[in-house]
Amino acid sequence: MKKNKADKSQRTIPTFAHTMKAISIKEPWATRILKDGKTIETRTWKTAYRGKLLLCASRYPKSDISGKAYAIAELVDCRPMRKDDESAAMCKIYPRAYSWMLDNVMTIEPFEVLGQLGLFSVNVKGKL
Repeated sequence: MKKNKADKSQRTIPTFAHTMKAISIKEPWATRILKDGKTIETRTWKTAYRGKLLLCASRYPKSDISGKAYAIAELVDCRPMRKDDESAAMCKIYPRAYSWMLDNVMTIEPFEVLGQLGLFSVNVKGKL
């Protein structure tokens, strides 16, 4: 008897690969986004990019998530930092600071990433 090619027991769940924009974040800020509700990341540069952003923890200082992608967030706005951003940014306003507004932060199974300065691309395999 011939085996049916459509036999579900022989199917594998397909995986996919795609590229995501990513940013490296130093500690303690990476953990504050993950555990403390930090919703504004600050930088001294702005970006026109909006959309899904892979959050990666820098290798140093060391933590449980150092050198790994650990969450996905929606970057919904980027504007000059204001005094009223301090609470959500968990830092004081500073010269030339931009507020990167993060929404819908979702933790993921951490995986190793070689971080870079600025926005960079990461090839992501599997389901996120």
